[in-house]
Amino acid sequence: MDTTELFTRPGVSRNRAILIAVWFFLYASFTLLTPPLLDDADSVHAEVAREMLVRHDWTTLYANGIRYLEKAPLHYWLMAISFKIFGPHTAAARLPLALAVLALALALESFARRAFQTTRAGLYAALILLTSFGIFIFSRINIPDILVCVWLTLALYAYWLSERQPRPSHLLSWVFAAACALNVLTKGLIGIVFPVLIVLLHLACTRRNLRTILQRIRQLHPVSSAIIFFAIAAPWHILIALANPTQGHPGHLAFMHGHWTVPLPTDGNVHGWLWFYFVNEQVLRYLNLRVPRDYDTVPLALFWGLMLIWLMPWSAFIFKALSRVPLRKALRPRVSVRTLTEAESTRLLLGIWAAVPMIFFSFSTRQEYYVLPSLPPLALLIAGWLTDEADEAESFAVPNLLVRSGQRISIVLLVLGAIASLAAGFFALHGQPIGPNIDLASLLKQNPGDYALSFGHFLDLDTRAMGAFERPLILTAIVLFGGALTNWLLRRNYKPHAANLWLTAAAIGFLVAAHMGLQTFAPVLSSYHLAEAIAPQLHPDDLIVIHGEYEAGSTLGFYLQRNDIHILNGRSSNLWYGSFFPDAPHIFEDNSSIALEWAGVRRVFLWQDLSDPLPNLPGETYLIAQSGGKEILSNHPSPY
Repeated sequence: MDTTELFTRPGVSRNRAILIAVWFFLYASFTLLTPPLLDDADSVHAEVAREMLVRHDWTTLYANGIRYLEKAPLHYWLMAISFKIFGPHTAAARLPLALAVLALALALESFARRAFQTTRAGLYAALILLTSFGIFIFSRINIPDILVCVWLTLALYAYWLSERQPRPSHLLSWVFAAACALNVLTKGLIGIVFPVLIVLLHLACTRRNLRTILQRIRQLHPVSSAIIFFAIAAPWHILIALANPTQGHPGHLAFMHGHWTVPLPTDGNVHGWLWFYFVNEQVLRYLNLRVPRDYDTVPLALFWGLMLIWLMPWSAFIFKALSRVPLRKALRPRVSVRTLTEAESTRLLLGIWAAVPMIFFSFSTRQEYYVLPSLPPLALLIAGWLTDEADEAESFAVPNLLVRSGQRISIVLLVLGAIASLAAGFFALHGQPIGPNIDLASLLKQNPGDYALSFGHFLDLDTRAMGAFERPLILTAIVLFGGALTNWLLRRNYKPHAANLWLTAAAIGFLVAAHMGLQTFAPVLSSYHLAEAIAPQLHPDDLIVIHGEYEAGSTLGFYLQRNDIHILNGRSSNLWYGSFFPDAPHIFEDNSSIALEWAGVRRVFLWQDLSDPLPNLPGETYLIAQSGGKEILSNHPSPY
């Protein structure tokens, strides 16, 4: 192994230069600008950050003028800072997550380089992270889970470094505590539950008995670390609890229509932030009892299976990498810290780290992106296996077990790549060409049962609609087959390092194709073009109304910079709880009230999904714009 380069400036600098170049191409160039923000979480979260600046309130979150109390603030703070510097634009909304991906890649590079004693491992780990499909696609949406990965990685990196010391330094313990606190400010209680549980399980597996475990915990400076943790995490929680106090009592749970629920407030009183944030949004959500019941959960088998998709193409090596985690050895009755080598202890920590989020969410409601905290340790484990394979291929004349395993995996990748390439090529050739005036949404079949997935709308695609994706499909076919074929040829000739670099290039090409596909599909997922169409004729006193839930057309709020959008028959989802506070604006319309507005002198712009019929409206109705299966109607004709 190239241990001579471990801490030398040329080796580390070369790694970082390569990683920054890959990161810039995939995360900080054209991908920041396109596609526009999507409806639902993407634009809602950006709008929350924008309203922070408008209201000059960095404690209580607001969306569309209504208290938005279900989320921790750090992600919104970062976006608000970005908006303050660059303005409330698409790229500024995506910049914090893009920088988080870079920070995560650099942290993994350092972790792997030190853990496996080679700069090559550091390069592999970071490249696996940067080119994994899951990290790329979920950094396209403004959700905080990438930040969760960053803080969890920093916390466990600090703990791993402390395990290399007989008496851990104060600094490493404080870094662990600070990273946990920042994670709590990012995602709530899992920010402390995950790292502490992982550390305790690792200590239990590497110490002989309870006495030695407690002795090690005392060496981790728990008192001063707790002070650091609460100094960072507590102030916002105290301030927001004071700003949103409990009014009335928490009520009681009732079983209605097969689900547990909480009766709606009827007297203007609502439960305060403490109950809603900690009990409803975290405990009850985990138990699938959260109200309102406006969410779904990904099936368990799909949740686990998607881990292979999010890590592709590197998931081909995941089982070999996991097989090196010394779980059986760690569970022996007489195990001690001296029983495991440093390398075994490291792999055990990474295995526990990968398992905890997956097992934790297996017993709760879950979305497919809840897998993300398990991806960094899997990237590290795979990087370690790939490094050993490459080193042994270069060191021995006779092929050994690792090299032969890599060759067999390359055959599997070639078969899968050929099948996927043929499928992509088939759809590219058989998709019907789409004319310039054809709306992609008109070619889609509706599968509402799949919309629990973040990208469930992509399952609406069939061969009729695939004609719109000809270019990304052709690119996908080329890179999947070309990458898999080159990987097999190079591994067959005992050059796994070169094969890994070619796999990296193929993965980059696939991510570019995925981005092209997302751009093509964006009009179906976003109302940006509708906002762009009405912006020139919109006056401050005009009324904008979304038919259905606010999230369905939430890009209107962000791109039109309006926090007073009215909602027709959609008092639910993220705005439901905040709408019961006494200071909530009166923005919720019903069939009677919208009829009065429609017949009035004020101009109304009404957003609707074409699949959801409108109630009867009095007078004339004028079509202003249509895009992606959605349209804007008005009670007055366009002046242009």
